[in-house]
Amino acid sequence: MSIGSVRKVAFIGNHTPRQCGIATFTADVCQAVAGVGVETQVVAINDRPEGYAYPECVSFQVDQNDLQSYREAAAFLNSQKLDLVCVQHEYGIFGGHAGSHVLTLLRSLNAPIVTTLHTILQEPTESQKTVLAELSQLSERIIVMSEIGKAMLEKVSGIDPSKVSVIHHGIPSVERLDTTPFLEKLGLEGKRLILTFGLIAPDKGIENMISAMPSIVSAQPDAFYLVVGATHPNVRKQSGEAYRQSLVDLASSLGVSRHVGFVDRFVSLEDLTDYLQATSIYVTPYLKKEQITSGTLAYAFGSGNAVVSTPYWHAEELLADGRGVLVPFRDPVALADEIVKLLGDPKRLEAVQSRAYHAGLQMAWPSVGRQYVQTFEDAVTDSRSILPHFSAFPSSSGNPGQERLALNHLLTLTDDTGILQHSTYSVPNRFEGYCTDDNARLAIVGALMENEPEHAALAIWLQHKGLSFLHHAFNSEEGRMRNFMRFDRGWIENFGSEDSHGRAMWALGVLTDASSVAGIRSVARDLFMQALPVVGSFSSPRACAFAILGMEKVLAAAYCPECLLMLAALANRLNGLYKFVSDSSWKWFELGLAYDNARLPQALMAAGHLLGNDEMIANSKEALTWLTEVQTDAFGNFLPIGSNGFYTKNGVRAIYDQQPLEAAATIDACSDAYGMTGDSYWKQEAHRAYAWFHGVNSESKSLIDESTGGCKDGLMRNCVNHNQGAESTLAYISSSLAITQLELASTVRRHKGFLG
Repeated sequence: MSIGSVRKVAFIGNHTPRQCGIATFTADVCQAVAGVGVETQVVAINDRPEGYAYPECVSFQVDQNDLQSYREAAAFLNSQKLDLVCVQHEYGIFGGHAGSHVLTLLRSLNAPIVTTLHTILQEPTESQKTVLAELSQLSERIIVMSEIGKAMLEKVSGIDPSKVSVIHHGIPSVERLDTTPFLEKLGLEGKRLILTFGLIAPDKGIENMISAMPSIVSAQPDAFYLVVGATHPNVRKQSGEAYRQSLVDLASSLGVSRHVGFVDRFVSLEDLTDYLQATSIYVTPYLKKEQITSGTLAYAFGSGNAVVSTPYWHAEELLADGRGVLVPFRDPVALADEIVKLLGDPKRLEAVQSRAYHAGLQMAWPSVGRQYVQTFEDAVTDSRSILPHFSAFPSSSGNPGQERLALNHLLTLTDDTGILQHSTYSVPNRFEGYCTDDNARLAIVGALMENEPEHAALAIWLQHKGLSFLHHAFNSEEGRMRNFMRFDRGWIENFGSEDSHGRAMWALGVLTDASSVAGIRSVARDLFMQALPVVGSFSSPRACAFAILGMEKVLAAAYCPECLLMLAALANRLNGLYKFVSDSSWKWFELGLAYDNARLPQALMAAGHLLGNDEMIANSKEALTWLTEVQTDAFGNFLPIGSNGFYTKNGVRAIYDQQPLEAAATIDACSDAYGMTGDSYWKQEAHRAYAWFHGVNSESKSLIDESTGGCKDGLMRNCVNHNQGAESTLAYISSSLAITQLELASTVRRHKGFLG
């Protein structure tokens, strides 16, 4: 794609007048890209309800902690016919644990995405790893601001280096001039100015520089240290101006108050330029090595200042080869020594300043703007070369996109009331009537089917059927779902099992999040909230797991404090069961394996990810790994726990009959694990379970009726159960849809540089 084909770009990030480094950066990079001839706009993230008095370029505002606001932003951006969206990323500026809310926005975008990483952590938490993995997957290009940042990102995420672009932090274009008139303008005539600027916080280490001032003043009486910048808003919220006052008090106690000054405000670029032009030595005495970029360092460096800094990552790279001076962390003596040497050696001082200024010429905003646009062009080119989308239904061979799955039997089983439970061979058995369990599954399949436009009408029809049944199933007097209905539409009981109630909540959550029909979403959410209170009293781990899966989806659609509290309570219950029951040989939640087993770790993993609970995530992965090992026969085939006796700890496991429900649960759980981790092990396990349907099993027999799309009810010794009930058929269809989405995600992941 030739230069100039990217004409309209939106930036997502903080923006001035919000006072933070990323706000300033977003404003500057947006202006620099506009200077290359690209139309730009900004979606600004607000950290306070009233927002800010933004300039005209801010076209949309997002409430940092309101998930629905991110969804609305995605819809707005999709309406703008953009060529590309550029995200300014730092974990703390977005809502959700580890800033995960922004992923909801990005997943829904039609335009290609380029992400600038302002923070790269050497040892991220599990939640931060998960956010970074998906962020990188969704992005065509990742921009970092240093070579060390690129190397670290590759090490932490396993991303393909060719996907990562290094574009240094931009700086204003300034001409290096004599300091005298600027010192006079600032009322500092006759001084040798030493400067630190930026938002003031304890991790800046300013106390070490003030502690160095007595020695500096003793050798250079005209030295003056100026700290320019307001206290960081987060620091001010937590402790007011205590840190700044401690600095003032320190200068007084050391007798250097006349040689230390503070400008307590967020200065304009014009004022900042004056301060930088007046400066002889710029100091960043930061306390942490793990800082991959510093905008203040870049500004001072590019302005031709001699920089003395502690050796955090960005400083180590930028100041190498004599372009600045590095001193140890928390060492006022070393700071004083190096500054005195520089001030006492004009030739060396001028040489360091000159090397910094000339190296910084390529970091000026006009140059950075051109580099950004070139990266955008490359990203758009790559996005259009992704392999074609797969069809919604895999073929019987397990290769997505070659043949289409027949839906005849699904339609045969479904009537005006809902889907019938059972069939004799492929003939619906009306004597057994309907159940909430299967109609919940029907609603979920309808939601999953919306991913394919050619099935959109059928998908909505299935959603309506499933939701209507669930709506009628709810007994408001009991606060519970009924389960079994006769063919004459009469209910058999006042309320059904805990599991059927939990499974209904799962389906309602999926519809709330995924349906494209507003009426379906509204009815599903209202019914979900009515069904929520009773779940806290449930004792069935599976019912809790199903409900958690539903709550996760409701929370993905909009923030819901009641759901979040209930999800945390149920997830803690599951996690507690796992810690109580599991040991070195039995890594499970219960003393037996029964049915729908993989839903337990799937739910705990989802909850752990949402809550940012690394222990839950680790336990769920351990349990799911153990389950997949248990579900493997001597030939490496998927071998689900048989329903004729199940498997009790220290007992004999049942081999038959093997149920489609187990394969479907395993596929979903492993697909979720792959989506969260990118580990190819989970993809392989999902495919192994899917192959079970098609004859890669202990009996080498396919369970699929290729002509109707029906799935047989179970695998027996030397034969299959030829009845094709709703549970089995829906399990196969949902598995087919899940495998197709897994393959698409895997293709995109490989295309975008992920390992595995």
